[in-house]
Amino acid sequence: MQADFWLERWRDGQTHFHLSKITPLLQKYWPTLGVEAGSRVLVPLCGKSLDMLWLADQGYKVLGAELSPLAVEQFFSENDLQPSSHMSPLGKHFIAGNIEIICGDIFALDAATLSTCSGVYDRAALIALPADMRHRYVHHVYAQLPHHYRGILITLDYPQHQMDGPPFSVNETEVQGLFAGHSKALVLDRRAILDKEPKFAERGLTELDTIVFGLGGGHTG
Repeated sequence: MQADFWLERWRDGQTHFHLSKITPLLQKYWPTLGVEAGSRVLVPLCGKSLDMLWLADQGYKVLGAELSPLAVEQFFSENDLQPSSHMSPLGKHFIAGNIEIICGDIFALDAATLSTCSGVYDRAALIALPADMRHRYVHHVYAQLPHHYRGILITLDYPQHQMDGPPFSVNETEVQGLFAGHSKALVLDRRAILDKEPKFAERGLTELDTIVFGLGGGHTG
């Protein structure tokens, strides 16, 4: 999946993955993690997600990572936020209150930055990546988070042959394989959602589940 693909999606307004409300599954399960208020929470491939506002309202310091400058600009403008900005080797940083978004490549985030994130919320990152990039992404991001990190991962599970991603199908077996060695991945919720997602039925799906994982560091295999 090339960077140009996502930049074009944002330019053309093909952002059906963006939700115009807070994700209910985040609100339900985040409080169960025990991530201390005041901690830094990573939101990879954040787009202009309103979930960042919710996390900030809970007292967390949000660190978003997003490739598209347009997505970052829309997040701040649509939420009436006036960010300051500066450049670093990681990309262009935009900061307003408890929310910082780095506009750049997720793989440019370094260990020094990732090690400051005690929490992570991944609703749209892992499922946006094709299979050959998912292992690299998980190893780069999650293996460099602190040992005590906690997080929420939301994936989709459907017959991959019925529809071309993104979003891609990432089932429980794959998640366990990707995170083995440095993290635990516990299924917190699984529910069939095809009846609530007619656009996916129109694309040919006969089954569609969403899976919520609670993530934690410290697993050794």
